[in-house]
Amino acid sequence: MDKAKVYDLPTRLFHWLFAGLFIAAFAIAKLTDDESTWFSQHMLLGLILFAATTLRIIWGIIGPRYARLSAFPLNPLRLIEYFREILSTKGRTYFAHNPASAWAAIVMIGLAVGLGITGYLMGAGQKEAFEDIHELMANAFAFVAVAHVAGVVLHSLRHRDGVALSMIHGMKNNKEGASPIASSHRLVAMGMAGIIGLFAFHIYKNYDAAQATTSVFGVKLQLGENESAEHHGNAKEGAEHEDDDD
Repeated sequence: MDKAKVYDLPTRLFHWLFAGLFIAAFAIAKLTDDESTWFSQHMLLGLILFAATTLRIIWGIIGPRYARLSAFPLNPLRLIEYFREILSTKGRTYFAHNPASAWAAIVMIGLAVGLGITGYLMGAGQKEAFEDIHELMANAFAFVAVAHVAGVVLHSLRHRDGVALSMIHGMKNNKEGASPIASSHRLVAMGMAGIIGLFAFHIYKNYDAAQATTSVFGVKLQLGENESAEHHGNAKEGAEHEDDDD
């Protein structure tokens, strides 16, 4: 079957940035603790993920047809129908997002926004108030992501339509009545990559490893435990013990 372009470059760029940033941030959070210098990287990557998600939402409003969030098939009845047909090789196919991938994308984008906001508030001094909900959303994100990958694998095994590669080259099987996109919007993708890169440079330029802080447009955020404060506290405690001994 002939292939046709469905996913533009900004959409594909975001897809892989979104996946890579979340996997890295989630792994660091699970494998380290707040006292580790690596934990700061978890929060820095989370800030970049939030910036990328913000750009995707904007592109989901002003972008071409298949990039727009309003074009996602989010009717619950179509989702139920999709699951009923998924084990059938004759099930309905979709030129762009199918209902399951559409719902997964919307949920993960929503969770990424929530993670970015709660992470920011935690860094701004409200850690205890938002830590539990932040962790809950991160685990929910991971669950949805795993379910999404499993769904892509199952779809690929059943339909043999190469959908797993569509977010790499942007092509899918052409369907009768489908309207392929006319442009990959490479300049927009370059602009998006540039904005994300500049934001990453900004927060890393302001990153203080010893203090475990960064500054986001003038707002200082605590990314982890303050090593200098901890050492100062330990030294002070030791001095007090020495005074007591005297």
